[in-house]
Amino acid sequence: MYLPERLKNKMSFTVPVLIYHHINSHTGDTVTVTPEVFEAQMAFLAQSGFTTLSIDALMGAFCKGREIGNKAVVLSFDDGWLDNYLYAIPVLKRLKFRATFFIITGRVDASSNGGVKLFSDIPLHEAAKAYIQSGEASRVVLDWDLIRNIEEDGLFSFYSHTVSHRRCAELSGTELLNELVESKHRIESELGRACPYLCWPYGSYTKETIKAARESGYTALFTTDYGFCGPSSDPFRIKRIEVKNSVAWMQECFAKI
Repeated sequence: MYLPERLKNKMSFTVPVLIYHHINSHTGDTVTVTPEVFEAQMAFLAQSGFTTLSIDALMGAFCKGREIGNKAVVLSFDDGWLDNYLYAIPVLKRLKFRATFFIITGRVDASSNGGVKLFSDIPLHEAAKAYIQSGEASRVVLDWDLIRNIEEDGLFSFYSHTVSHRRCAELSGTELLNELVESKHRIESELGRACPYLCWPYGSYTKETIKAARESGYTALFTTDYGFCGPSSDPFRIKRIEVKNSVAWMQECFAKI
């Protein structure tokens, strides 16, 4: 149950929920931030005194009225790309920054069947998708063993980005429920804990998909709608901000807080 408006009105916080996808050296590629820029962005957050929140901590503000302050940020990574493990996680670990990863369970299953291969020559985004389509997900996607290993120190958590990354607003009722329920159950089975959070692929959702997700047991839903998170935000329509490959962009973005 979420706080009534009269209590929310007494709270004050502005939290950007940042969206990352790829972290690799392909400057200018789709949804990609280079390792050098990513490290500089994280250094900017650390030097500016920002705290990185887990989704549980963010939801604690909604559910229990916990104060989280105005220098807080949520780092989210979509799709479960292997380059996150190679280039983002070492930086985050060094700074003791928390992060959330939304994973596509069908791809993780396929990667686990093939056995992850830690190549240094990370492919471009379209080539990475081609690897998945050709049955070589292990070339570009995290597997369950790596995910369990990443979660061990408590800084990182993994939640649902559906089974197959389809546009949920375009699915039939049965197809939608499969994407929502099966991904949730798969994560819970593999990681041994609840999976209450979902991120919509391509930001594709409707009132009907929100209703289905709530009935499937999700307690917070993340979109690609632009905006900051605050006391009046709807936990079932959480806005996020797509990160650009620029430190100056991040400085300008955070100047608004």
